[in-house]
Amino acid sequence: MLILGIDPGLDTTGYGLIESADGNHRVVEAGVIRSTAKLPMAERLREISDEVKAVIEQFSPEAISIEELYAHYNHPRTAIIMGHARGVVFLRAAEAGIPIVSYAATRIKKSLTGNGRATKAQMQRMVANSLNLTAIPQPADAADALAVALCHCRVLELGDGVAA
Repeated sequence: MLILGIDPGLDTTGYGLIESADGNHRVVEAGVIRSTAKLPMAERLREISDEVKAVIEQFSPEAISIEELYAHYNHPRTAIIMGHARGVVFLRAAEAGIPIVSYAATRIKKSLTGNGRATKAQMQRMVANSLNLTAIPQPADAADALAVALCHCRVLELGDGVAA
């Protein structure tokens, strides 16, 4: 199964494609989509939309997994902006007829490390380890997207919808 993981953001949206078969996972592609900071919001979202569409068309994933919104009381604007980027990804998934599922950051961390409060460094090491990579994927947004895709792989492997 080919799974596209997305770490949504307005400036940088990470994406990672993982091929999963019989409990083995392989990176197919990982990278980032950047929007042009000087453009109006609508144009930035169009840039993200166009690039997500291109990734979907090039690789034809069977499922898309995306990080859920997280709102911190000190930075509520971040969640709102992230929501715009998520909306674009949900729209592209719907247009392509691809199922999409959201995972909370704590669930993603727990599925990879066993600890829902794992550090970014711990997560990056586990992504590299889980995918038999010799180095941590760069940039960090791509590594985060691979973590989201790995979380979905593990949920599917367990068959009960609960990532351990």
